[in-house]
Amino acid sequence: MTAPNTPFLAKPEIPFLLLEGVAPTAVEILDAAGYSRVRLEKSAMSEDALIEALAKVRFLGVRSRTQITRRVIEAAPRLAGIGCYSVGTNQVDLEAAREFGVPVFNAPFSNTRSVAELTIAEIIMLYRRVFPRSNAAHAGDWRKSAADSHEIRGKTLGIVGYGNIGSQLAVLAEAMGMRIVYYDRTDKLRHGNAEPTDSLEALLTVSDVVSLHIPETPDTRGMIGARELDLMKDGGFLINNARGSAVDIDALAAALTSGKLAGAAVDVFPTEPKSNAETFSSPLRGLDNVILTPHVGGSTEEAQVRIGAEVTRKLVAYSDIGATEGAVNFPQAQLPASQSGSRFIQVQRNIPGELGRLNDVFAQHAINIAGQYYATDGELGYVVLDAETTEDQARSIVSEIRALPGTIRARVLAR
Repeated sequence: MTAPNTPFLAKPEIPFLLLEGVAPTAVEILDAAGYSRVRLEKSAMSEDALIEALAKVRFLGVRSRTQITRRVIEAAPRLAGIGCYSVGTNQVDLEAAREFGVPVFNAPFSNTRSVAELTIAEIIMLYRRVFPRSNAAHAGDWRKSAADSHEIRGKTLGIVGYGNIGSQLAVLAEAMGMRIVYYDRTDKLRHGNAEPTDSLEALLTVSDVVSLHIPETPDTRGMIGARELDLMKDGGFLINNARGSAVDIDALAAALTSGKLAGAAVDVFPTEPKSNAETFSSPLRGLDNVILTPHVGGSTEEAQVRIGAEVTRKLVAYSDIGATEGAVNFPQAQLPASQSGSRFIQVQRNIPGELGRLNDVFAQHAINIAGQYYATDGELGYVVLDAETTEDQARSIVSEIRALPGTIRARVLAR
């Protein structure tokens, strides 16, 4: 599929659609960059509604509820880029977006501190049994006692996934006197006195608290089930502020009910309400040793401001100069701004001779190529080409580029 041969759009005419109450910083950055055609929606959209809305949209921004399926991408030939205003990109069919030449950008660092801080707070509240005592006090029951209340100093925290969030959590927890062990499938630079374990099983058996900070992949789905929970220390705690699919919730409920685990904190679930109006259902409801939060680990005002800025800047850079640095499904191209003329973008199939055919288009028009940037990633090729052309020449050339057999998408950047 190639994008239709639409007229050139100046920046103020390029349409953006931002869903799910994206932070105002996004609009501020777009406005400062010259993009004023921005539609904001507070809620997510269904698949059909999204397809209808994307008929003329060039850039789409979502948080976590809107699902961008293959059907949506196939039905949106004008869509040039997607921004996930979140750490994860599970809400997008990344392979379909890649196949149709649509880069997807996210914010892998912006809510790191927010999630780490919540995890620290939950560890303290679980060890001090704050929630049962608070609920009792609200009901008029005064439970002043040191029984089952402990400091976190000296306890062993096992971190599963030593990435951006896991490593920052380790720094905070060690500063509070905890011993840190971690398990990650790839080698990571250690911070402080954190020690890696050889296996997940080894981490589970030595940790007083296990905290998950992993992406959703086929390997991490169901990572913590009845077997893994049984390996944990009696009276241990489990925290999942990562992905709902990582933990067997029924097995966790059984471990908590039996007393195998002393408590848990869970922010993410296998199935979550699509809006705040829906009822939340879980076998963990009603267990007084469980902290339940509605997927708010990264939802602080500070994090949303940072996420709004980070993702929007990436979309602006892609629209303005064709830079794809930070895209999760695309060849990486860090580019300077075009100094003059027109900048052509081609997403192509990475097959022999395709770059030569592209250059032949310009040669046939006797157009000099002032600069060319080329990056590949597997079967996908990404070409950015600067040339001195008039608008009429650029219009003709981009039509010919779109007609090349290896072209997935082609466009000329706004002037």
